[in-house]
Amino acid sequence: MAGHIPPAQPPPEEHDDHDKHDKHQNPRTPRSRPRPLLWRWRRNPLRRRNDLVQGWIAVGLFLAVLTATPAAVVLVGDTARRHFEQAARHQADTRHRTTAVLVHDAPRHPDPGSAEAKKARYPVTVRFTDRHGHSHTAQADVEPALPAGNSVRVWVSDDGKVTEPPLTKDEVRDHTMGYVVLAALAVPILGAAAYACAHRRLERHNLARWEAAWARTAPRWTTTPP
Repeated sequence: MAGHIPPAQPPPEEHDDHDKHDKHQNPRTPRSRPRPLLWRWRRNPLRRRNDLVQGWIAVGLFLAVLTATPAAVVLVGDTARRHFEQAARHQADTRHRTTAVLVHDAPRHPDPGSAEAKKARYPVTVRFTDRHGHSHTAQADVEPALPAGNSVRVWVSDDGKVTEPPLTKDEVRDHTMGYVVLAALAVPILGAAAYACAHRRLERHNLARWEAAWARTAPRWTTTPP
């Protein structure tokens, strides 16, 4: 009579005769055996072909990350530098600084004279004249409590809008370094993700093979002899 087939379990760890001999001589000694670093390349009865495949995948991805990271850093850094330098030149050609006049009073800060008040800026409607002599009104951030009629310096684009000043050399460098750091982090992360995906697929394959092997073996253990 066949009983219920228990679920498959991973094979037990390998123990050699030396471990068994030490255990009989000193049964109180805790069994602690260091796992070899390159166990996937060592011949042993429990090593599966997928273990070796997974090991070579790890080596390949590690070498790929070592090779791709410097290349990605150089490529991304050079591309980002060119992009931001071109943007800085375009901004310098299409933006200019001019004088604008406040149309109404700027709001007062609730704590005048404080350090926070010195850093605070409020949007206020200002009027200015562009390079072609056309008058424009726009919103500009100004210091608190400035009365109407005061003059402020603002950066204006060719289409008559108040804008930020062109990128400086330091800002171009900082933006470029930000992309370089992202590239240096992205390559190892992608390598780790690829290894995790491969490991999961191989592990599922191993579990499926264990289940199939156990389905063939379990009936011999769970069948009652006549």
